Amino acid sequence: MKTCRTFSRIKAGYETEMGQMSNHSVRHAGTRTGKSSAGFAAGAKQRMARALTQHYAHCPECG
Repeated sequence: MKTCRTFSRIKAGYETEMGQMSNHSVRHAGTRTGKSSAGFAAGAKQRMARALTQHYAHCPECG
């Protein structure tokens, strides 16, 4: 699958966000903030999938 720079930039931004939240949840495992960070990371993964799908559907270079 050939993708454009915008696709890569969107993906990298979400992966950075998910990584930071996942690391925070590991550091604070068992606490309220750790649990919420894990949930936010899962939500970010869903938002990334939605954003990339929408981009792929509308981008003339990717689609």
